[in-house]
Amino acid sequence: MEKQKLPNSTAILILGIFSILTCCCYGVLGILLSVIALYLANKDTQLYMENKELYSNYSNIKTGKVLAYIGLILSIIYLIFIIWLFATFGYEGMQDQELMEEKIREMFGQ
Repeated sequence: MEKQKLPNSTAILILGIFSILTCCCYGVLGILLSVIALYLANKDTQLYMENKELYSNYSNIKTGKVLAYIGLILSIIYLIFIIWLFATFGYEGMQDQELMEEKIREMFGQ
């Protein structure tokens, strides 16, 4: 009997890659794509564990999970950085480059 491919393996791999690529979109898009990839990966992992001999491409699931975790971590770090920027400089400071440079000089004592 020929082995089947897991139904979402390609989608998980693509979502994992795009979660890394989109982590700089304020972190939100990367988090969303990572969560979707991890949900689908867990669903397909359960399907694979029920009948291991029936499916052939479990390595794509593992790779997609790793990429999704990396994308999730990078997105969370970037989101925290963006929140810190807005908390430190405010919206006006983020819009005015001279004001932001002045606040940075104050922070570093120059």
